Amino acid sequence: MKRSMLELNFAPDALTPRMSAQTLSFHLGKHLQTYLDNVNRMAEGTPYDEMTLKEIVMKADGALYNNAAQAWNHIIFFKQLSPQVVTMPRLLTQAIAARFGSVEAFREAFTHAAVSLFGSGWVWLALDAINQLQLLPMSNAGNPIREGMRPLMCIDVWEHAYYLDYQNRRADYVNNFWYLIDWDKVEHRRQSVDYTLYY
Repeated sequence: MKRSMLELNFAPDALTPRMSAQTLSFHLGKHLQTYLDNVNRMAEGTPYDEMTLKEIVMKADGALYNNAAQAWNHIIFFKQLSPQVVTMPRLLTQAIAARFGSVEAFREAFTHAAVSLFGSGWVWLALDAINQLQLLPMSNAGNPIREGMRPLMCIDVWEHAYYLDYQNRRADYVNNFWYLIDWDKVEHRRQSVDYTLYY
């Protein structure tokens, strides 16, 4: 099975100035493509070859896990982006406020986690096994499905995600990220148990 490249439903420059076409070209077209190519190469001729990315992430370890998880994480990241500012749906607003105190408190906590995560990694909003919202800073290729959780949104804080646009100013990247989230998609992920809809 060849895991194919993600195709976006917006133009490469549609996220400017918050995410440039150059960043999108390198981040999507180089980094994600390399992870997918590595997975396809390493899985070929093994039992992993017929598995989805999600299945590989759940079962593999070592280099295959790292590449599959990074590919899977990036797909989640890119598919949640929108060129238009999307208002958070009422039900999601209520759920976040009930868990974190307010949407603003959630945003502050998520931003702090993203800015302060040491080195490379991801910060996730996810649902745990009892449908409780959780904020998860995770190093390197970490992702919630290995913890039995359902991912709703994430931010990539590897330097390749922002260095062309922001250099070492990770906080500026994180602050601009909030304007790129398709909150309808986040809510759809919260309501749906069908992983194939967005993975």
